[in-house]
Amino acid sequence: MQKSEKHVLILGCGRSGTSIFGEFFEHLPAYTYYSEPPFKQLRTINYASPVAIKVPKESPGFPPSPGLPFPLEDVLRLLPEPRQVYWQVRNPLDTICSLRVGISKNWGHHPQPPDWQEWLSRPLLERCAHHWNYINSTGYAQVAHWVKVTRFEDMIHNPLVFAHSICEDVGIDEKAYETSIQQWAQRVQNTNNAHFVEAQTSRPYSRPDHQVRVGRWKENLREEEVNSILPIMQETAAKFGYEIKKIF
Repeated sequence: MQKSEKHVLILGCGRSGTSIFGEFFEHLPAYTYYSEPPFKQLRTINYASPVAIKVPKESPGFPPSPGLPFPLEDVLRLLPEPRQVYWQVRNPLDTICSLRVGISKNWGHHPQPPDWQEWLSRPLLERCAHHWNYINSTGYAQVAHWVKVTRFEDMIHNPLVFAHSICEDVGIDEKAYETSIQQWAQRVQNTNNAHFVEAQTSRPYSRPDHQVRVGRWKENLREEEVNSILPIMQETAAKFGYEIKKIF
């Protein structure tokens, strides 16, 4: 492993683009990519060459940190320096639309808020908003002082620029992997077309109810629905630069 190459850890709420972001590293021959490995698997990985890990999952016997599906201190101990940690975030309204499939299945997205069972009688959109808010407030607070925030919208609007910025972060020689970078960037699209390739782990959660990914909430949510979930996530959304206001 060259000194300039960093290990990578990608975190964030489900349905925020962590999967397609993670698969960027699957395109790079220098990296070994692990998508949502059980935390205990991190103890067996060979870190002699660069690895990229997307959101490690819970493992029995390893109590997770609040808002995260793994024990943070143990992950920091296992993942050597040099490393780059990202927090991927997406407009909460778009994320909430995408969370509906998983949350409707007995709150299938993890980590579940500690009070998730108390929310089961609430409307689905409110449950999704509560999940987004929990991950991006409690979870993000655990790592806020040392992660780099990346935005789903930036990745979608200009995937090639996004990819080059990531290469610069982690010390990858862009010229050596230009073909791989181009291949990944081409598949990241705002609409379904001949070039779009959805991330493998995202496919079970897809719904054919929207034409675009950025701003899909405008196709999926009514005004009264937006207004009903606004109090749940508005404050946290603003901290990430998403100024969402009540629709009159």
